[in-house]
Amino acid sequence: MDALFVGGTMLRRGLLHPGNPVRIVRQFAALGRWGFGLAGELRQAAARSPHRIAVIDDQRSLSYAQLLDRAERLARSLPVVPGERVGLLCRNSARMIEALIGVTTLGADPVLMNTGLSANQLATVAKDQGLRALIFDDEFAPKVALVDGVEKISEGTALAESHRDSRPPERPGRTIVLTSGTTGVPKGARRPTPGGFRPLCSVIDRIPLRAEQRVMIAAPLFHTWGFAGLQIALALRATIVLRRKFDPAAVLDDLVRHECTGMIAVPVMIQQLMELPAPAVKPALSVVAVSGSALPGGLATRFMDRYGDVLYNLYGSTEASWASIATPQDLRINPRTAGRPPYGTKVAVLDDAGTPVPPGEVGRLFVGNEMLFEGYTNGAGRTMHDGLLATGDLGHVDADGRVYVDGREDDMIVSGGENVYPAEVEGLLADLPQVREVAVIGVPDDEYGQRLAAYLVLRDGETLDPEAVREHVRHHRARFSVPRDVVFLDELPRNATGKVVARELPR
Repeated sequence: MDALFVGGTMLRRGLLHPGNPVRIVRQFAALGRWGFGLAGELRQAAARSPHRIAVIDDQRSLSYAQLLDRAERLARSLPVVPGERVGLLCRNSARMIEALIGVTTLGADPVLMNTGLSANQLATVAKDQGLRALIFDDEFAPKVALVDGVEKISEGTALAESHRDSRPPERPGRTIVLTSGTTGVPKGARRPTPGGFRPLCSVIDRIPLRAEQRVMIAAPLFHTWGFAGLQIALALRATIVLRRKFDPAAVLDDLVRHECTGMIAVPVMIQQLMELPAPAVKPALSVVAVSGSALPGGLATRFMDRYGDVLYNLYGSTEASWASIATPQDLRINPRTAGRPPYGTKVAVLDDAGTPVPPGEVGRLFVGNEMLFEGYTNGAGRTMHDGLLATGDLGHVDADGRVYVDGREDDMIVSGGENVYPAEVEGLLADLPQVREVAVIGVPDDEYGQRLAAYLVLRDGETLDPEAVREHVRHHRARFSVPRDVVFLDELPRNATGKVVARELPR
């Protein structure tokens, strides 16, 4: 069954199209030698399509052969040995990809550093992760100067001279992705290396990205979803379009100018695209795949009304990889759904005793697939149940098998003895036409134990009364869901991946 699924998906997505026989042999030989990690995926693409443009960034474009050459030269210039860890503090660029693949080529472990880390956080993470070296963009030099005990490799560092192809290391490099750190210092999560074609096919079966497509990866490459987009793009021998910083107008221009038909983003990015006037020339997008946080309000419907039914929403996490994928058809039925589990993935909704709950009832979400993380670098793990990983989220599954995320387990509050889910109220307020974005959290309350606080950013020129906000919730939800506090802000505090940083909301 797996072979039929994999073969059929690869055929539909253009991965089995005929080509030069010698190059095809070299392509599969590269995968055989190097495996299905980034180092192997780049080499298979360079073997099959050496002259195809691999990446276009703000400064240059490189073919697959050129990208591989630079990654190998960087690998030979690094002062590290297999098994050591190398931090990467880089914007979305060809250099970031070169560094990622150069480090894994050596058998060292790249640690993807969030570009939004403060200097103190950066120093703490470098120490916690035991970094041997740190590759960074020059703009981060002031932060990096405060990090001690690591080799510092700036943009001006010379690459080694070219020579024959490198040999695979005895121990493949393992990528370490940092958790979002919205509630404290981020942890390092060890990502597994795919063992074959099935993980790729599980995603592209549901999200129809195709071989040799031009794909804008707007999501940060240090983010789990941006990193996954890079893995998919290399496997598809796609042309990857990158921009160092997300600017909605510039990205829209890039999509048209570079003839992108695919886009990998986080929800706040498409929200910002929708705040621009409808473009005179629309990009010819066939797939816009988002992940990383919930789609607020009616954003999915508004986006598809403007750009067509091209939006796909992947629900997953750094630890779980993916759990479910919503197609445009799913989102048209209910824009709040996280879709259905893809091939080879199981989602279960369990109560506190580990018993499955009926459809429609809220419980703890657990997921199982072959790409679950291998644990945190500090030795900690996540709760497991019968081979399924706890996502840390609460949710339910409807009668048609669609998954819905109702909030984080640690976000749920008990107000006057009643369970209250902030995400439910957040979604309700996001539907108000005056509201641009909203966050709802639990706060201590002397009378009820806990109550909700709502933080709203209004659209330009709009006004809204706090009592009107409460009345809207009172009309649609039970009294214990009505926010005690309604606070209006100019913007929500977000990290570099677009997630709201709850600890920075005023209390």
